Amino acid sequence: MCEERHEIGVRRNWPGALAEKLLVPQSALYPLPETVTEEMGALVEPGANAYRAVAASGVQPGWRVLVIGPGTIGLLCARFALAAGCEVHVLGHSARSLERARQFGVQDAWTQGELPPLAWDAVIDATDEPPVPQQAVDLVEPGRRVVFVGISEDPSHIDSRVVALKDVTTVGILGGSLGFGATIDAYASGAVDPIPLIGARIPLEGVGAALEGRISVPAGAGPKILVNPRL
Repeated sequence: MCEERHEIGVRRNWPGALAEKLLVPQSALYPLPETVTEEMGALVEPGANAYRAVAASGVQPGWRVLVIGPGTIGLLCARFALAAGCEVHVLGHSARSLERARQFGVQDAWTQGELPPLAWDAVIDATDEPPVPQQAVDLVEPGRRVVFVGISEDPSHIDSRVVALKDVTTVGILGGSLGFGATIDAYASGAVDPIPLIGARIPLEGVGAALEGRISVPAGAGPKILVNPRL
């Protein structure tokens, strides 16, 4: 949570996110057990964001959870909530992304116009859409929690009167660092399998095309494009 923190390839001009070798402090490293492959290891960071979001929602077995946003983080949130014994639903836009969510084992996936008036014990916003935070507060049951793990480019506005009158707790998730260990354990045990999220594997030379949106994943495949410099 340090304002001056460094992040490889993200903050403070620390390059090397796709380097063959990189010098980092030993204290920042987590060993991967044999049951966690390199590809699974590459998905620990997004998985840790999802793990922290689900943990912050305070879910209990049998709770009904709504995850808004069927992207990589959203689908990982759904998987962690399922592993916690919850009934999980996903809210999204396209039929393709919703069908993908159903293939990941959620109870159901809905568009905005189809969402049934169910009681949501926890709502997780994994989108970059400014109106969603208020919608999440409106949908969650009184006394429960809303978790924000997505960030929009434009400000989101929430009516604090609704938060107060419903006695809702709202929680923001900054990143996955505090959840690395638990995520590795979940992958190692098989409680959460991130591999189906990988829709395409590309070499280092394909990164530019991927960032420009010129690489698509097959229908029904996961949303994540994984970069493998060895390809």
